[in-house]
Amino acid sequence: MDSSYSLVLLLLFLWCLCARRMERFELTAPAAFVLLGLLLGEGTGVLDLALPHETVKVLAEITLVWVLFTDAARLSFRALRPELGLYVRLLGIGLPLCVGLGALLAAVLLPGVSGWAALYVGAALAPTDAALGATMMVNPVVPARIRRLINVESGLNDGIATPLVVLALAGVTAAEHTGPPDAAGHAVGQLALGAAYGAVLGLAAGWLLRTALRGSWATEDFAGAGVLALALLGYTSALALGGNGFVAAFVAGLAFGSAHGAPQRVLLYVEQSASLMSVLVWLVFGALLLPEAFDHLTWQAGLYAVLSLTAIRMVPVALCLLGSGLDARTVLFVGWFGPRGLASIIFGLLAVEELTPADTRPLVPVVALTVLLSVLAHGLTSVPLANRYGESAAARDTGPAAAAADELPVRGMAAGSLGHRRGRRRGGATPL
Repeated sequence: MDSSYSLVLLLLFLWCLCARRMERFELTAPAAFVLLGLLLGEGTGVLDLALPHETVKVLAEITLVWVLFTDAARLSFRALRPELGLYVRLLGIGLPLCVGLGALLAAVLLPGVSGWAALYVGAALAPTDAALGATMMVNPVVPARIRRLINVESGLNDGIATPLVVLALAGVTAAEHTGPPDAAGHAVGQLALGAAYGAVLGLAAGWLLRTALRGSWATEDFAGAGVLALALLGYTSALALGGNGFVAAFVAGLAFGSAHGAPQRVLLYVEQSASLMSVLVWLVFGALLLPEAFDHLTWQAGLYAVLSLTAIRMVPVALCLLGSGLDARTVLFVGWFGPRGLASIIFGLLAVEELTPADTRPLVPVVALTVLLSVLAHGLTSVPLANRYGESAAARDTGPAAAAADELPVRGMAAGSLGHRRGRRRGGATPL
């Protein structure tokens, strides 16, 4: 086991050494570490990650907390104002439609899936992950307005979907009589308490840190470590109070960013930590979750995975963007670039930890296969489709120029130094 840990650390260090070279092959960190996990784990047996379930659960929870907090804290309401209508359409209409359509087709296609389990599948596979299309996100050929739209949606939809995933898991537990009979209602109360507590904590912490920095009580060199602890504090203390920790972390991030006013300067350390943890999650996904999912794979799961990346995503996007002023090519482009990634993996790991093996057997393979197909499909199409769309968009008016497309970081050390260089040139946030 010690040799496996050393190998993981070596892989991380080697990736940091060659990230810029990997750009030439359009290879993102998520794709690379999924393949490494699969090849070195199941393929050759060199990598033995026989981790205890509790360790995997902690890894997934910490990663999700940091991702939810940083994505929310990065949000600039002032910067979103010019295109607020599009964000409301995608997140307020498109996302619920995607969850609903995904749940409906899961109930129809997947054998042995109850209503709550179908809702879990629909909600777990609704969030998108811009890291899988990171080369597109830093491609200047694609209009900044469209890159920004996709990036903001990706940064926020995992936080919005999290309560639905939590509620669905509680419903599955209650339906199987393994938990309290009012588990679903109890989960709703936890969500409400977590949101209220997260708002209070985030506002107070943001004001305190801003005041301390202005009054020379604190230093920005150490502020990042404090914010890193704050994100976890929101999660752990919400659990101690009986609330939902994930929702608390997301809402705390929103409130912290709003109260502090300049989160870019204090979030870099948290983003880097979240990126490191996310790469480890991708490695565990390839080494542990994929082989286990393959053992219980069915043709229904394969069909659903294909539909999840196409109709279940693209139809709701097309419906919610009707009358938005975006042309058909742009709508198709936005609809296709909805990769399923880190959030879906973590939701899959949470299902493994919270449900019985019998309950997870029809669910986890669907999530795992959808993410794997997304890694391949969106990784292969990111450059050619972005270039093709960008060339056609150059001849059309796509609207007023927007701020830098990387308002939210492209998580997972996805684009290597390419994103770093472009982020600095535009003066925006640096994607990881």
